[in-house]
Amino acid sequence: MASWCYGASRKLRPLLAALLLSAAALMRPAAAADEMLTVRMDQARIVRLPEHIATIVVGNPLIADVSLQQGGLMVITGKGYGTTNLVTLDRNGAVLSDQLIQVRGPGDGVVVVYRGGINGSVLRESYSCTPVCERRITLGDSPDFFGPTVQQTVTRNDAVNRTAGSP
Repeated sequence: MASWCYGASRKLRPLLAALLLSAAALMRPAAAADEMLTVRMDQARIVRLPEHIATIVVGNPLIADVSLQQGGLMVITGKGYGTTNLVTLDRNGAVLSDQLIQVRGPGDGVVVVYRGGINGSVLRESYSCTPVCERRITLGDSPDFFGPTVQQTVTRNDAVNRTAGSP
């Protein structure tokens, strides 16, 4: 117990201790009450929703996206680096949960290459090396690397969709 409590009478000590514990519980951040949801960039995580949920709000949909599934499940997909929050409400607008979502960078097997560019700029390229290194679309890569990589992916996906649609 704190030293300032020693001067208090024996009758007040339990009351002071209870007040200190109550104050400590109230000072806890709201997000700490619920677990932090961590998702990797471009990956998904399945989370069970609270009962009686009517509304879901994502603070920044550029960081994380959610989709509802049957059976009270929600899929959270990491869209961009950073932290945002996820709030669930009931039909009366009461908050059922308020959780933080943290989206982290890609996991193992990603190699980031930094190159010196013109006028002292730094160019960044990302590769997925599992087991052979191939270009990877990653936020933060240099436009001269990111743009062609995205275009190749779009062109490939279009070709696959055309082929799949033909008899």
